[in-house]
Amino acid sequence: MNEIHFRKPIDNIDRPQMDADVVIVGGGPAGLACALRLSQLIDNHNLHDPEAPLSKENIYVLEKAREAGQHCLSGALLDPRSMRELLPGFEAEAPMDAEVTKESVFFLTRTGQHKFPIVPPPLRDHGNYVISINKFVKWLAAKVEESGITIFTGFAGAELLFDQGGDVVAGVRTDDKGVNKQGERKANFEPGYDLHSKVTILAEGTRGNCAKQLIQRLDLEDPDHAQTYGLGVKELWEIPAGRIAKGEVIYTLGYPLTTREYGGAWIYGISDTEISLGYVTGLDYQDPRTDPNHVFQSFKSHPFIRRLLEGGKMVRYGAKSLPYGGWLTMPRLGGNGWMLLGDSASFLNSQRLKGIHLAIKSGMLAAETAYDALIQKKFSSAQLGDYKRRVDESWIREELYPVRNFHQGFEHGLIDGLVKAGVQQVLRGGNLGPDFTNRAGFENMRQLDTLGEHSHGREAFLGNAQGDGKITFDRLTDVYYSGTRHEDDQPTHLVIADLDICNTRCVKEFGNPCQYFCPAAVYEMVEDSIVRTEGDAGGNGTLASSAKRLQINFANCVHCKTCDIADPYQIITWVPPEGGDGPNYDGM
Repeated sequence: MNEIHFRKPIDNIDRPQMDADVVIVGGGPAGLACALRLSQLIDNHNLHDPEAPLSKENIYVLEKAREAGQHCLSGALLDPRSMRELLPGFEAEAPMDAEVTKESVFFLTRTGQHKFPIVPPPLRDHGNYVISINKFVKWLAAKVEESGITIFTGFAGAELLFDQGGDVVAGVRTDDKGVNKQGERKANFEPGYDLHSKVTILAEGTRGNCAKQLIQRLDLEDPDHAQTYGLGVKELWEIPAGRIAKGEVIYTLGYPLTTREYGGAWIYGISDTEISLGYVTGLDYQDPRTDPNHVFQSFKSHPFIRRLLEGGKMVRYGAKSLPYGGWLTMPRLGGNGWMLLGDSASFLNSQRLKGIHLAIKSGMLAAETAYDALIQKKFSSAQLGDYKRRVDESWIREELYPVRNFHQGFEHGLIDGLVKAGVQQVLRGGNLGPDFTNRAGFENMRQLDTLGEHSHGREAFLGNAQGDGKITFDRLTDVYYSGTRHEDDQPTHLVIADLDICNTRCVKEFGNPCQYFCPAAVYEMVEDSIVRTEGDAGGNGTLASSAKRLQINFANCVHCKTCDIADPYQIITWVPPEGGDGPNYDGM
């Protein structure tokens, strides 16, 4: 029987201490844009006020991956608006695969497809770029380092440091390294650093570890507008030439989901022989047997998609959660010693399926706020709360406020949502009544006894897909293509508060949905000890039952955070594994 080990802090050790002016947790587009903009502002200040210079020596970016971009996964289409503000003329040197020249939208039935006569305005992508977010972030990180700001790769933000009053963020503690499965120090043990910072900026992506701590501790979200999420499952393919043009974009709705669920797919032409394709499933579905990876595999089995892929080969796999809630679900953005950026703060347009440009702009605005705080030597809630004013006065609000009710309108299914989206289009984002309220997606999950065994019409996404090994794949094969790697001898970074709930209550009520919603086969129900009735004098007994228990294959984890989001009991917490571990999304 494999033991499940929980990650616990190691106490009674002397931790290295470092003082910082600004610590940015997360080296994705938002965090790097923040660092680069802050560097620009400091350079400009020092040029015009050399008598009172500001230093960059105590500004740090923490990135949990071994190298910049390694954990970055996205669609990815780049709206260049914010990059043109950050680095005018960036197109001449940034790694971009193709400018979008053609778009189309299809509604898929089980065996057919219907092309929209016109492309809805939010999905018109002329002027945007197909990019590898992995390569793009590596390039942006090089720009940050060239500017004089230090990026610490392989260092995750493990927990926030608070002052004695408890509501002022005083910095961040990085992860301990060299801890075994039992939570004991190994010979190579290195304690995490305590980085004491005047400003701590959280740009960890969706459901960030430190951001979650902060949001829960300071009650930063509006309970009437809970954050909702989707899970995007993605593959890169090499295909025969002539099937899709470089820079062509295709979106689909419909199959394999029914009108009860929310989701859709994308296909991006990277080159004449390379495509990125994926499917996003809203994590607010009702049936706990829903498997987003199965959704994606069934999507590829559709005749329209199969014709595109046949004769090709899959070269990379990944999965990423994304915040769907938008403007209404945005938490408070700044406070005493802290700010929230990018996906950690719901900067994503779910109508356009784009967030990179918003993440970059949020980083720039946070940098401007941090710069003013450094100049004035004030780091209070009043000072850093000015970040929200900057957001409100920027084009972020112009883009997100008119679509504030978009995803919430799909709570009762596709048809109802499309009707509401049409009304919102006429009313510039409003409804016929007040703005929608919504609850967290996991609250929509229904217990099995209210669903029965019926699965007619949903076979294409219930339970795990097996795969044919050519077009479709089982999850373990896909995980191999994610390049994920974790040191085996460490505590699991998927911390379950009460394992008994998983092995008893959840079995009966929800059928252990973690074995379905995880796109990396991390959670597995395995046979445990056999229970027998009492035997006769000869020791012969009869088999009474065969119990199952939850096994956590944490080495498979691709860091999508779906378990932390979709667990109906909210007892799973994703925390960073030992620094540097995780997927390797090279080229994605």
